[in-house]
Amino acid sequence: MNSADDRRLATESINQGDPTGWFDKLYREAADGNAVVPWHREEPNPLIVQWAQSRAGGGRTALVVGCGYGTDAEFIASLGYETTAFDVSPTAIDAARRRFPQSAVNYEVADVLAMPTQWRGTFDVVIESITVQSMPLWVRSDAIAAIASTVSAGGTLLVVSGIREEGVDVDGPPWPLTRTEIESFSSHGLTTSEIELVTAENRWRATFVNLQGNTTGN
Repeated sequence: MNSADDRRLATESINQGDPTGWFDKLYREAADGNAVVPWHREEPNPLIVQWAQSRAGGGRTALVVGCGYGTDAEFIASLGYETTAFDVSPTAIDAARRRFPQSAVNYEVADVLAMPTQWRGTFDVVIESITVQSMPLWVRSDAIAAIASTVSAGGTLLVVSGIREEGVDVDGPPWPLTRTEIESFSSHGLTTSEIELVTAENRWRATFVNLQGNTTGN
């Protein structure tokens, strides 16, 4: 599947009012050998590795958003975190479980736009890498609020995203995040710790902390 086919699946799903349904369609096509999941890596994302490798888990809890085939989730778990990882695609979650049959990661099917209520304020570390940017602009604020709501009191959120200039329209997916959109994570009970522009990767890498213990996402 080329990028035009990828966008066709997304456009069809979004036009039907379902901004996340196209993910499982893509993973099913990939399972049949008719597509490639373009964001899949055999190794964990180096921007996550660089950030997390000095932050030993020590039994603390972690959530990996939009985990796909589980590469990043397995890395986070290897640091000692009690890790939950989710994806909206049942096909992706089934593949992750098969790929890592002895895994300690709790793999779950869930939609970032309908986050399980029991996850609110639960996780010491939350990893969001390029999931929000794969959603259309009209659901972005809801996705950001939902992700922020999962961070526990004293917890940390890491966000990795592509970069979009303010006021520039793009024909997605993906729809990378502007600086304003990155900063908006701090509007949901979190405080900005650092926002990096990693030019070599054309990525934002931003860290937010829950200093107030406000996990309502409001």
